[in-house]
Amino acid sequence: MEGKEEDVKLGANKFSERQPIGTSAQNTDKDYKEPPPAPFFEPGELKSWSFWRAGIAEFMATFLFLYITVLTVMGVAGNKNKCATVGIQGIAWAFGGMIFALVYCTAGISGGHINPAVTFGLLLARKLSLTRAVFYMIMQCLGAICGAGVVKGFQPANYQMNNGGANFVAPGYTKGDGLGAEIVGTFVLVYTVFSATDAKRNARDSHVPILAPLPIGFAVFLVHLATIPITGTGINPARSLGAAIIYNRAHAWDDHWIFWVGPFIGAALAALYHVIVIRAIPFRTKS
Repeated sequence: MEGKEEDVKLGANKFSERQPIGTSAQNTDKDYKEPPPAPFFEPGELKSWSFWRAGIAEFMATFLFLYITVLTVMGVAGNKNKCATVGIQGIAWAFGGMIFALVYCTAGISGGHINPAVTFGLLLARKLSLTRAVFYMIMQCLGAICGAGVVKGFQPANYQMNNGGANFVAPGYTKGDGLGAEIVGTFVLVYTVFSATDAKRNARDSHVPILAPLPIGFAVFLVHLATIPITGTGINPARSLGAAIIYNRAHAWDDHWIFWVGPFIGAALAALYHVIVIRAIPFRTKS
């Protein structure tokens, strides 16, 4: 009995040395594989079918995203009786729900970015090459233009009358307010993307395949609830570009720079926060 008790104590001591109580997040014993940084430029990708397939997946996902969400916006904006529509909450659910569904569908093919700001943040964190990032952004923008174009084809008069789902800074707010809303909103989204797709979290929660798309979609929903009254909520340059091009009125371009600069700044801040603060990658020492 004494020998067994000593073994138990010895095992407990080893455990406490390896992982002190309350410091599990600082544990250096990895049970996951940290992916190596992606090369900055990888021309060999251009010869791979998986590269082109991923771009097509981004195009199709962004096309469907704009189709459903802009159509929802048109349904709300075009109805004088707002009580008979889904309202702002319904619009937010449409955006968040579609991101949830589309990330779930495309994560295994392209990573499920569906947003140039997300792609930009992941590029800064060395999660994908510049070659792939540029290709994704082009396909996302093309998909968004086509998605908004199909909505206009269904109801051209209603589309033009209700601003085509384009993003503007709402009356009563300054351009600085709009820029700030886009920066913070995109930070929330991209920070959630990094956390939900982190290698350590994936290793721990690999038995729950729905876990990554759910918080990402929910983050999009919450950001829309907060910022629809300010900018209509961009946080996605492709979404803003697609709606602006198809609507194509002068005032659609007045504030358009905000919906590129804001999301890219927010994405960059989220990438830096994740890499430097959350994961502390620059401060790691090799044992």
